[in-house]
Amino acid sequence: QVQLVESGGGLVQAGGSLRLSCAASGRTFSTNRMGWFRQAPGKEREFVAAITWRAWRGGSTWYADFVKGRFTISRENAKNTVDLQMDSLKPEDTAVYYCALQGGVSGSYAVAMSYDYWGQGTQVTVSS
Repeated sequence: QVQLVESGGGLVQAGGSLRLSCAASGRTFSTNRMGWFRQAPGKEREFVAAITWRAWRGGSTWYADFVKGRFTISRENAKNTVDLQMDSLKPEDTAVYYCALQGGVSGSYAVAMSYDYWGQGTQVTVSS
């Protein structure tokens, strides 16, 4: 089993920054990728960013078009954490943000169903 715990959400004004962190514990040795998704009220859960987990698999990152140039995903394997630095935040970024872990090597980085474990989510609210 794997446990994921997010932290760092909150209320920020438009143009501001927040840093989300996700701590993974348990059987993480076979992790392929870690990702961040978000879900706004009344909307589907959508992909935000993903990163390969093990250094030997390369340092690939992927971003949704609407966050490119504003958000940065990073990992620290020694601490089993993956962070999402969010800059130039907009009101439309308001959502619950979820950390997710993908154990298998198959499956799209951008598809929620490809991920095996999820955190409980952390609220991000951007005021105008």
